[in-house]
Amino acid sequence: MSQGAWPALVLNADFRPLSYYPLSVWSWQDAIKAVFLDRVNIVEYYERQVSSAHFQMRLPSVVSLKTFIRPARQPAFTRFNVFLRDRFTCQYCESRDELTFDHVIPRSRGGQTTWENVVAACSPCNLRKGGMMPEEARMIPRQRPYHPTVFDLHQNGRHFPPNYLHDSWVDYLYWDTELDP
Repeated sequence: MSQGAWPALVLNADFRPLSYYPLSVWSWQDAIKAVFLDRVNIVEYYERQVSSAHFQMRLPSVVSLKTFIRPARQPAFTRFNVFLRDRFTCQYCESRDELTFDHVIPRSRGGQTTWENVVAACSPCNLRKGGMMPEEARMIPRQRPYHPTVFDLHQNGRHFPPNYLHDSWVDYLYWDTELDP
């Protein structure tokens, strides 16, 4: 059984995922280790089981932490989080290919590397804009760069479903979405 197969969704003690994007998952080995260390409760199982000479156990598909982990109040300023804030879309042409980031006010003109001055941009747009100001290049970002909250990033993350989503996870990922009438 490969390490990437049979991942376990990890929920906080309040049964919310630790993160939505990337989805908080552990390998089946890490989930079993956490069970034996008494750090998690098993909420759902896979049909698959593992066994040793003296032990058998169904693989956990959803686990909840026994101790609540307080979510970060402010998201870290990372390339990934900039892309997530901007929904993995170039803020100049809306392409999703070859993403990098652009300083709206170029560093050569005193621009800082901050939430309020950096946007996701595809390589062609970034090269075309170069060291020019947005007005000079006639390239105004579609969304003004801003410092997102953790909630903003979680909301944006929900627009990008994970590559793997087991049926037993659905009730724990979408519990707060609006129901159809």
